[in-house]
Amino acid sequence: MSANETMQNLGAALLSGDVEVVDCTGVLGPDTPIIQLPPDFAKPTPDVEIHKISEYDEDGPFFAWNWLKLGEHSGTHFDAPHHWITGKDYSDGYTDTLPLQKVVAPVNVIDCSAESEADADFLLTADLVKAWEAEHGEINEGEWVVLRSDWYKRAGSKDDFLNVNETGPHSPGPTVDCIEYLLSKGITGWGSECIGTDAGKAGEFDPPYPAHNMLHRDNKYGLASLANLDQLPPKGAVLIAAPLKIEHGTGSPIRALALVPKS
Repeated sequence: MSANETMQNLGAALLSGDVEVVDCTGVLGPDTPIIQLPPDFAKPTPDVEIHKISEYDEDGPFFAWNWLKLGEHSGTHFDAPHHWITGKDYSDGYTDTLPLQKVVAPVNVIDCSAESEADADFLLTADLVKAWEAEHGEINEGEWVVLRSDWYKRAGSKDDFLNVNETGPHSPGPTVDCIEYLLSKGITGWGSECIGTDAGKAGEFDPPYPAHNMLHRDNKYGLASLANLDQLPPKGAVLIAAPLKIEHGTGSPIRALALVPKS
């Protein structure tokens, strides 16, 4: 089948509903949870603000529009390599220079929802990924890998979503050897339904924050605060996760979409 025929068939499947579009994005607004870092470690990212310019009134009689105040890494968002010091030297590591071919790719959905419900500090290891591959098939070069934890269901409460107590933040994520293994497979990037791409306690790892540290070191991408991964199959969907074309952007809120064949 030619590439032209493939695209025609995809278009027809989208129109007929045989391929569904699943929204993998949380709502972006004043109640969106924003990562909280220690004040002696980093300046805080402000909460999202939405300000009205006009709404069919004296400020604009025929139109409604708003202006926004938000950080690059707010809500469901994309981490570009320049977000982390290990990726700072890539000329194509900004949101306005990265190759878009890489952000539209098949997605592998590793379901750890039961484990994450039982243990907020659940860690996905390389061995667990290999066991998942034995059941569902190999993770291939250029594909997305995402951890389904159903954490997005906590987004109605900032406290529940951030899940911070006197011992620090608690949320599921990958181990160092998990990220090492996925990078050896040549993935395009890694994603999570939690506030960031790393586990809550990843600051204690060696190296710390492996999803940030190692992914961006290798010019790969991160996705955080994804939603509705429970509507995706383990394999067979295509994830579209394109950041805004912000000049020298280190990241961007996104509308993450998955193309899912109807079973």
